[in-house]
Amino acid sequence: MEIEWSRLKAAEVAALARQNAIVIAPIGATEQHGPHLPSMVDWRLAQEVAQRAARLMRPRQPVVVTPTMPFGMSEHHMSLSGTITLDYATMAALVGCVVESAIRHGFRRIFVLNGHGGNTEALRTIVTELTVKHKLPLATGTYWDIAAGPIAKLLDRQDALLHACEAETSMIMALAPELVDAETLSQIQGPYVKGLSAIPGVNAGVYRWRQLSSRSPIGVIGDASTANADKGKRLIEAIAQALADALLDDRLWSEPI
Repeated sequence: MEIEWSRLKAAEVAALARQNAIVIAPIGATEQHGPHLPSMVDWRLAQEVAQRAARLMRPRQPVVVTPTMPFGMSEHHMSLSGTITLDYATMAALVGCVVESAIRHGFRRIFVLNGHGGNTEALRTIVTELTVKHKLPLATGTYWDIAAGPIAKLLDRQDALLHACEAETSMIMALAPELVDAETLSQIQGPYVKGLSAIPGVNAGVYRWRQLSSRSPIGVIGDASTANADKGKRLIEAIAQALADALLDDRLWSEPI
């Protein structure tokens, strides 16, 4: 059965709501991804893993995936061209309207899938506010956190997904190789930084907002030099499976609010 909301007719969406289907609402970003990748990386990867996870889930659980929200909170990339950003109020309104539309149509289990690091804290706040308002088991998560273990095992130069890095570059090579400047990959090496707000030598518990370009003038965090399409295919499959497993866990939806 079709899993994409935008390809379903009204009666088919209504039927899924009656079946207590899980709604996956992907959100990413449109922003610079170094000199070698297109600006669609974050929303395209969120879309891909959401749809693949839904197809894995479908034999056991009714599920539907909303159209991917292609913009997010990317102010920390605005010093580099190609970035479109939302402010918090706009993002909260966008995500809130999507989630509340699904609720008004009868859906009761909704998961906002995040594909951009700059969205993480905002989405937790937004989903918390919506949960309190509607008294429903709403949830959010970032795909590389959900699949952290499998991702680490598949990477050669990193132990986590970063930005325009080995992982993201490999996955876009698998999905849209024509958009990757493969000739430059041997030169695409940025710093390995976890937590862009960190300042060397300063207590890591202290937060200060910073532009990504202050850490990486080329807009890359991590090492893309060992990226390849086969690795990307395996990463996408592993992430989709981890996401499907997480959303099929009844405890996610049944534990009291």
